[in-house]
Amino acid sequence: MTIGKERHMTSATNAADITPTTWAWEIQATALKVRVGRKRMAVDGLDLSLGTGVHGLLGPNGAGKTTLIRTLATVLRPTEGTLTLLGESAGGLGAHRALRRRIGYLPQEFGYYKRFTVREFVEYMAWLKEVPKAEIPAAVQRAVERVGLADRADERMKALSGGMVRRVGIAQAIVNDPTILLLDEPTVGLDPAQRLRFRALLQELGTDTCVVVSTHLVEDIAAACTSVVLFDEGRLVFQGPPDELASVGGPEHAGDSPLERGYSAMLLSTRHGQDTW
Repeated sequence: MTIGKERHMTSATNAADITPTTWAWEIQATALKVRVGRKRMAVDGLDLSLGTGVHGLLGPNGAGKTTLIRTLATVLRPTEGTLTLLGESAGGLGAHRALRRRIGYLPQEFGYYKRFTVREFVEYMAWLKEVPKAEIPAAVQRAVERVGLADRADERMKALSGGMVRRVGIAQAIVNDPTILLLDEPTVGLDPAQRLRFRALLQELGTDTCVVVSTHLVEDIAAACTSVVLFDEGRLVFQGPPDELASVGGPEHAGDSPLERGYSAMLLSTRHGQDTW
């Protein structure tokens, strides 16, 4: 029995787990295109490199943000170009089982069993992500504590508010201690105090994880993100620190903050045919 357990633990650890610096970038896309439906190219020729840190994905409705997040999560396949995650190709029809163990993903809407308790649901997701059985209880406890739900861990999902359900979604995304964490509109339904706590969690996670956060809330980007990826009509418009984007805007541009005005200015210049950054 001991030998079998030792073999299981050994198989769960590979060279990339021990030396995560063997790739240049956690996420690297070159001329990436992703088609949605028969004609629309939701991601259209994207060149993007992302490493450790918190990267805020901004853009208007229909910009292609969710399609990009789903592609990074290996839910969608690239139509053209290349996508490399943690040094491995994520294109084509190959199996991505090992890669998915190292990715955390929160979609805009996620399914769950209403009769499960919070703990049971996060345990189930840990099992799906092939977290070693002996490590699951501690991993689940740590995840629910980080999202502030330790006192609700044994309540059924159906009894939770919408904001609490969203926090459970964040917990399941981080339960496997992912190397890449993808969050699509994670703050929907969170109250101001919960959003402040979430921003602090993002900053903590970003010290050793490549975090991509898609959101419409520019203030969350300003407070928690180390870089901004501005996306419009499937194309990269801007990539850089929040302060750099904020410096582009002026009082004549729409927005209540420097970053919002920079966001508006950059989209306006792109749509007028000027050069992007």
